[in-house]
Amino acid sequence: MDPHCEAILQEYRDNLAYFENSSAQITAKIRETLSNAGIIVAAIESRVKSESSLAGKLELKGGKYRSLADITDILGLRVITFYIDDVDKVASAVERLFDVDWENSVDKRKLHEIDSFGYLSLHYICHMKDSAYRFEVQMRTVLQHAWANMNHDTGYKSGVEVPKEYLRNLNRLAGMLELADEQFSKIRTELTDYRRRVQGLVASGNLDEVPLDGDTFKSYLNLSPFTPLNRRIAAVNQAEIQDASMMPYLAVFKWLGCKTLGDIANMIKDYSEAAYQIACYQIGLTDLDIIASTVAPQNLCIAYILKQGAGKAGIRGMFDMLGGPSESNDTIAEFLVEQAADLPFMNQ
Repeated sequence: MDPHCEAILQEYRDNLAYFENSSAQITAKIRETLSNAGIIVAAIESRVKSESSLAGKLELKGGKYRSLADITDILGLRVITFYIDDVDKVASAVERLFDVDWENSVDKRKLHEIDSFGYLSLHYICHMKDSAYRFEVQMRTVLQHAWANMNHDTGYKSGVEVPKEYLRNLNRLAGMLELADEQFSKIRTELTDYRRRVQGLVASGNLDEVPLDGDTFKSYLNLSPFTPLNRRIAAVNQAEIQDASMMPYLAVFKWLGCKTLGDIANMIKDYSEAAYQIACYQIGLTDLDIIASTVAPQNLCIAYILKQGAGKAGIRGMFDMLGGPSESNDTIAEFLVEQAADLPFMNQ
């Protein structure tokens, strides 16, 4: 190695601690910024180029570098996203955090070669604040990252001759992965649009048009549909209502045949009085002063089951679904059937 390259290598040794500290600080800053922006990524990796790697680079093309500051990848970071469109979101965050050397940055996603999939990273060369040194940030998806690693392991693109039949299969696989990458992003976008449409339908009250699923049920719960019944039940004992998750009742409503949010709304309309009667019988002669917010959907379902003639087996099925099968559910179901037998709603 000539004296010029040795001087660059010594500069690297003198600043190694600085690069290592900068690696940790820059990684933490990117991670915090993405978290605050609600951008979830698969991983953030960083590394400081090893001395042996730098020495090899200098031996090959040391003459093109005037100093260590001319080498842009001494410090390198890689942000791996789940979706294609998140690459641009990460890039936007990096642009706000650091000064980007646009002349030396490259968007490899603009390549269109059939075998370029694993190399479609977005590469930014950024400036460290108050420093002559630059660093590289690579941004790509999980599938692109996996493909690049597979290529490295198989020797593809490494200069080692690979038989054409294997190259063809590798290129076919690359196409499949690229399509999968695009489809994942497309599906996420379509789901986001679906949720917005559903929220609009729920807000407008067109519940009969909204199919019952996890997303729609969550949106429906934001309207507090069970609150009036819960308050009426709580008033029996002037009890406090303690919030509890109502999501487990999604499966119960589906099991009872509800297909839309309108079906649940109709159940509330048609069975609230029966649910209230059950609650009065249960807590009217007690000093219970705290009730769970799930008492309304639970008693609505019990009332519906009883009125549909499913009796003890139906009620036990509901409790088995909510908390898992248990012999005690049989006892509870039998007790509820006996309690409800003389209630007004059962004789209407």
